Amino acid sequence: MNVEELVRDSLKEMAGHTQPASANLADRVFVLRRRRRTRRIAAVAASAAAVVAVAVGVPLLDGGGRDVRPASVSDGRVVAHPDQSPPRELIGAGDAVMAGYSTTKTVKLPNKDWIYAQHYRLLDPGSGTYKKDDRWSFVTVAPGARTAAVLERELPATRVGLLDLASGEVKRWIPVPQGAGGAAFSPDGTKLAVTTYAKNPDRAFWSAKVEVNSKMEPQRVPSRTGFTLIDVASGAGQWHKLPFWKDKYGMGGNARTDLEFSHDGKYLWESLTEKPYRKYHALDGTNVRTPVVEKYLMPYVEAGLSPDGKYAAGDFAGQGNEIASAIIDPVTGRMITKVPGQQLLAWADGKRLIAWGIGGDGDNEFHQRLVLVAVGSHKVQPLSGFRSPKFEGGGRWEPLFTTR
Repeated sequence: MNVEELVRDSLKEMAGHTQPASANLADRVFVLRRRRRTRRIAAVAASAAAVVAVAVGVPLLDGGGRDVRPASVSDGRVVAHPDQSPPRELIGAGDAVMAGYSTTKTVKLPNKDWIYAQHYRLLDPGSGTYKKDDRWSFVTVAPGARTAAVLERELPATRVGLLDLASGEVKRWIPVPQGAGGAAFSPDGTKLAVTTYAKNPDRAFWSAKVEVNSKMEPQRVPSRTGFTLIDVASGAGQWHKLPFWKDKYGMGGNARTDLEFSHDGKYLWESLTEKPYRKYHALDGTNVRTPVVEKYLMPYVEAGLSPDGKYAAGDFAGQGNEIASAIIDPVTGRMITKVPGQQLLAWADGKRLIAWGIGGDGDNEFHQRLVLVAVGSHKVQPLSGFRSPKFEGGGRWEPLFTTR
């Protein structure tokens, strides 16, 4: 019996009831549109020992938030640690797994520039735990969660590394002389799109300072130059020119505009700050029409299309005291139903999603934990503990997800 079979046989789906939110909480909730460094990558093929070590259960909650079954239960293809934030051990559900997470720290430089530095903890497949690895400014994980593409601290980087998660060693360095600032694997893991920049997309420049709340602050500067499309097996790559998008006034959008693969891996897309919010390109950088099934996808709703393409994850759709996000028809854009999550992050299978859920007291829309929700159900299953509302520090962690 292989590891996937062990996972499949040892875990069953569990769910807990949502807690009521405070009145009109939805009116105060806004979807976090910060461009996270997440990737929808794959479930871990870890050792059988790792599966046993991390397959802990999830306490179900009644309406008052009281535990109604013990924490040491493992059911369904769900691995949860609702007592851990940040997580120390593997979290996953169905075909989705958290392959790591990052935290952000603002580094203020003598010349008044700021760098929004990312710090990572990545999944060790052998132990099923998340281990600190501060060598990298950017990480994305390939399908299978065995290999990560990594960029060194100084951006733009002159090369991209293929990191073996099990050993922690970079197995291959691939030159990117145009300056790498971000990367994304194709859905099948055979290609890597490395976005190139003239400036560090995570650096705010005092020379471009802007007034924020009556105070001058440095500002990040759009500088994307193009992308290098790499064949992962051979390491061969070709750079394509693709400058950053500008609006009708000649203004650029966000400084970090990494290219992502379409659901089928045939195209690349970038996010825009105005309609249609996504712009698509062929793999050589030429403009193409938006695929029909991706017409209504929003760049900040990370879950995207369901694995079978039947559903699309939509925007926040709560009303009054309701915390919910839309599930839409990907072809028509019509809302099919709602699920009880604040923001939809990754599909676990054709009907279940991992989302951010808000604490039952409703005092802060950033008092969030990972939860499992399902199309057609009002139940919520906690997967992690609550993270800190503060933007910086170890308590405000951003997950890296993947699909198998």
